[in-house]
Amino acid sequence: MTPEQFIETNVKAELMKLGFSNSVASLATREAIRYYRKQPASKRGKMLADCLNQAKRWARLTKYDNY
Repeated sequence: MTPEQFIETNVKAELMKLGFSNSVASLATREAIRYYRKQPASKRGKMLADCLNQAKRWARLTKYDNY
């Protein structure tokens, strides 16, 4: 499993667990991967948390924009 696949799997699962729809979770996961690609190396074990925070922020904005 590549780092991007790991981030995709875990971020999407966490967003779904938080109650976001599949479409919002998928879009937010893409944003998390985009964030991962742009960031320089971060502290060990912190990149997933950073990507998840980015995805949550994006998902919340998307969720409220749809209303």
